Amino acid sequence: MKPIFEQKDTLRREMYKKRAKNKAVTKTAYDLWVCSRLEQLVKEKNVKIVHAYLPMGTEIDIRPFLEKMLAQNIKIITPKTLPKRQLENLELHSLNELEKGVFGTLHPANSKIYSGNYDLIIVPGLAFDKENYRLGYGGGYYDTFLEQHPNAFKVGVFYPFQKVNAVPKEKHDVSLDQILYKELL
Repeated sequence: MKPIFEQKDTLRREMYKKRAKNKAVTKTAYDLWVCSRLEQLVKEKNVKIVHAYLPMGTEIDIRPFLEKMLAQNIKIITPKTLPKRQLENLELHSLNELEKGVFGTLHPANSKIYSGNYDLIIVPGLAFDKENYRLGYGGGYYDTFLEQHPNAFKVGVFYPFQKVNAVPKEKHDVSLDQILYKELL
């Protein structure tokens, strides 16, 4: 059997290819469904502070959700990637005031650092399994961050084709509280 890191790398390559083949019309409809489910989750859990990623490339586009939350005065915090598996968490005030970071990421420009707690953390990834483990991009940023916030509700957003029987796990991998996905007809 291959070492875990090789299993993860193989699965990452496979999922990048699958996500790249996702048809635009299917992606858009699915992304809007995810945004709608996230809105429901915010209401159900009376969420006041959300940590969310800013989508890049073929990730699920949660920008419509972020816009609605900002309009409802829900505090949105987004990460800026730093060295050594660290995230600097910044307040998002507008999707029009962003700057480029490392690895093709975006983060709020001229924003305050936030170091408080979160009600909800929204996590992207490349694959997930029935135990709510996720395969990330390989930097370990989210595993480190999620470990630091054990009381936040952690939700992963994925396309149905990203579901696998079992994500290769290491001791530092963190299970999420919920995965948002639905099978496509």
